[in-house]
Amino acid sequence: MLTRHAMLLALFAMIFTGGTAAYAQGNFVLTVDGFEDGGDIPVRYSQAAEDAQPGGGTSPALSWVNAPEGTRSFVVNMMDLDFAPDRGTRPQVHWVVWNIPGTATGLAEDQPSGNQLPNGASQISATGRVYRGPGAPATRPRHHYLFEVYALDTELNVSATDDELETRDMVMAAMEGHVLGKSVYMGRFHRPQ
Repeated sequence: MLTRHAMLLALFAMIFTGGTAAYAQGNFVLTVDGFEDGGDIPVRYSQAAEDAQPGGGTSPALSWVNAPEGTRSFVVNMMDLDFAPDRGTRPQVHWVVWNIPGTATGLAEDQPSGNQLPNGASQISATGRVYRGPGAPATRPRHHYLFEVYALDTELNVSATDDELETRDMVMAAMEGHVLGKSVYMGRFHRPQ
């Protein structure tokens, strides 16, 4: 009976603390600022934003807690699960960032374009060396945009090519056997009517 009582207390604690039990238990957790997990991505982080460059947008702030011990670098992978370019099976590359320092706890909003970010990490998307915001058409259902963060026990020896799908494949292949932890966050988007 005591065990059942303890389980109920733990459940109530999770409910009344907003689910922060995940943090207390040491789970590796990704958060994307500006919208709830599974919620709608604000236009300001999309290609439809008033000041967005074609195929661009303002990257949201990403943060993570409780990185696994021994983490030497992080990889962020953002993709549109509802669109596969070139009639293929691989989802659209919206942002891949690798060799984020192992001491980092996230990426600030509005990361600049270029081969390397200020923290030394490399980046690529279907637009080039820049964050590519969501851009699903207004006439279609909302697309699902998945943000992933991986904690690795190594840094990756990968250089970007002119093909973002190939580059993402190389990053993912280089990560094999080095993933200490992973967390995901989902957002939905289509352009305003």
